[in-house]
Amino acid sequence: MSPYLLGLRLSGRRVLVVGGGRVAQRRVPALLDAGALVTIVSTSVTHALDDLIATGRVIWEARPYQVGDVDGAWLVQACTDDRAVNTAVAAEAEAKRIWCVRADDKDASAAWTPASGRVDEISVAVTAGGDPRRAAGIRDAVVGALRDGTVDARRNRTKPVGVALVGGGPGDPGLITVRGRQLLAQADVVIADRLAPQALLDELSPDVELIDAAKIPYGRFMAQEKINELLIEHAKQGKFVVRLKGGDPFVFGRGGEEMLACAREGIPVIVVPGITSPVAVPAAANVPVTHRGVSQEFHVISVHVPPGDARSTVDWPNLARSGGTLVLMMAVERIGTIAETLIHDGRSPETPVMVVQDGTLPTQRALYATLSTVAERVTAAGIRPPAIVIVGDVVKVGQEVEMVRAERVP
Repeated sequence: MSPYLLGLRLSGRRVLVVGGGRVAQRRVPALLDAGALVTIVSTSVTHALDDLIATGRVIWEARPYQVGDVDGAWLVQACTDDRAVNTAVAAEAEAKRIWCVRADDKDASAAWTPASGRVDEISVAVTAGGDPRRAAGIRDAVVGALRDGTVDARRNRTKPVGVALVGGGPGDPGLITVRGRQLLAQADVVIADRLAPQALLDELSPDVELIDAAKIPYGRFMAQEKINELLIEHAKQGKFVVRLKGGDPFVFGRGGEEMLACAREGIPVIVVPGITSPVAVPAAANVPVTHRGVSQEFHVISVHVPPGDARSTVDWPNLARSGGTLVLMMAVERIGTIAETLIHDGRSPETPVMVVQDGTLPTQRALYATLSTVAERVTAAGIRPPAIVIVGDVVKVGQEVEMVRAERVP
């Protein structure tokens, strides 16, 4: 017979747990989250349960189970590793018409503990015929779909309003945050950058209006003022607008400008930080931007204007003398001028450099060079944006990682 599923409201109600091992350790926190008054009867408990007992959240009776322990309980969990004890606990509970869950025998258990999960106000519980592993797998799939908005998002009556500035991460669609993906699935309008994860756009519902706000280097682009106007226009129509960007909205993403524009019009804004490419792309190429004994600082620089340009606010002489890691964005087209400037201002011509194109994507490729050779090598390799340039001795760490891995290959 199939079980009759209920959601037990245990707040303020006594629950008895017989046994203090790993099964009890898994079940007690969920009971506490439901507001249950938990009593554990066991000669010993795990360290995790001991912490709950020490803080007064659980009552522990440090002794073996005895007849009468189930009295006053609304629910009993028989979690010992002794089948005879579990049988006795279940028999007493059955005689007193108290629901009892046996951890050791699903067929002899009057009730089953489902694999459960929660996303906002939605609770999910799966029994799968009493098979806990299968139930957990199905639970994880459903909870994951609820979190990323695959299930239920556009039917939610409490859909967000206004604008969400969402960082899409460095390129790999799997690197967007859970919150970002959830809001994307709830959008009525999506205004997307060129570097936003394109695979995520293919998952949008057909009724979502997609606006291309790409800024192509040295090519077509949508002016920032126009983007601001679109955000405000659609939000004032009552639509939920997601501004999807590559990386993080506030790291050379003009998220601050868009937030201010919305604030001036009284439009609420949700900010969802993203994994920023100046850190993620070097990591994807096995290069840490900091490393003990090598570099304890790193600088992220936008080179949308070259060194020496009157519009530049970058202190290149100070960066050259710092010795820290330099992570350069929008630098490929100006790499020759950058290298010459850094060498002129004090960086060694032999300083290691790595250039990573299409970081985190299947098309990712990287080249090693030095400041004195990087311009020539980038040209020869045909490196094109989007690419990240890393300057500093941390590049050697990435090379060392590759060497160690190569030596371990049989």
